[in-house]
Amino acid sequence: MTRPLARPAAGVAGAALAVAVVGLLSLAVGTRPVAPDGVLDALLHGGDSPDALVVRSLRVPRTVVGLAAGAALGVAGAALQAVTRNPLADPGILGLSQGAAAGVVVAIAAGWAGGFGGYVWFAFTGAVVAACLVYGVAARGRGGASPVKLALAGTALSAMTAGGTTVVLTSSSATLDQFRFWQVGALSGRDADTVGRMLPFLVVGVLVVLGCARGLDALALGDEVARGLGHRVGVVRAAAALGATLLTAAAVAAAGPIAFVGLAVPHLARRMVSGGHRVVLPLSGVLGAGLLVGADVVGRVVRAPAEVPAGVMTAVVGVPVLVVLVRRRGAVA
Repeated sequence: MTRPLARPAAGVAGAALAVAVVGLLSLAVGTRPVAPDGVLDALLHGGDSPDALVVRSLRVPRTVVGLAAGAALGVAGAALQAVTRNPLADPGILGLSQGAAAGVVVAIAAGWAGGFGGYVWFAFTGAVVAACLVYGVAARGRGGASPVKLALAGTALSAMTAGGTTVVLTSSSATLDQFRFWQVGALSGRDADTVGRMLPFLVVGVLVVLGCARGLDALALGDEVARGLGHRVGVVRAAAALGATLLTAAAVAAAGPIAFVGLAVPHLARRMVSGGHRVVLPLSGVLGAGLLVGADVVGRVVRAPAEVPAGVMTAVVGVPVLVVLVRRRGAVA
């Protein structure tokens, strides 16, 4: 086990400062660069200059959505790794991401949602249905919903849902065109309506998961030990999974399927600081926010004036991280 690099307070403070810098860059960098003093002037004093309009109407919602979606995926990943006791788990491990994507596909195909903000409820419904199916299948038989059974059921459901989604998409070119734009995982084109619809899910999900922090610490010691410490294992696992479902639904609806944030960020948080989930969960949120917005900023400059979607950039970064985690068990123990 690698020794943490910083104390909890210092780690969280340092990560928050880094996220603030990345957020400022997100407001300044783009096809129309805006100087930092121009960004601050637009935020503090408004105005109707071209720079002020770009910052306030386009980049502020985009940055807020990126911060919120990244934080949601980071916290959800940390919670699901604790629930399943699987160090390589992420929001896709219980079929949540595929369930949310299926909900969005149904909404697009039926014409029930007219934009990213309208996807939230459908993504939430799909994620909840997926979580219930996975938990229902895993809970049957001896031992109940064990971590291994949850992971196996989630993987099977993800494959089945992906197949069904493909059938719908290949039968409707209009649905495929709209879904393809959302599926790449990007932050461009998001507006204040998207922010307003995802924030309630984010707030409730974070509160639910943080409320399970002590229980998640106990689960890490094993179910029997957790029961001996007075925790209701089934309730803790179900509540944490519900919170992760809310967070995943909000992030997927707003930004599309974003890979590797929920997988890599919790491990980085554990390597940075010592402490239980009361520290790891919020730090994972801060790091996830910074990672996603940072990836979006890099995507704007690597092929300027064109943009590489943030979901592509997180995958480019995440693949080497995944390889390292698989090869170095000490990083994920």
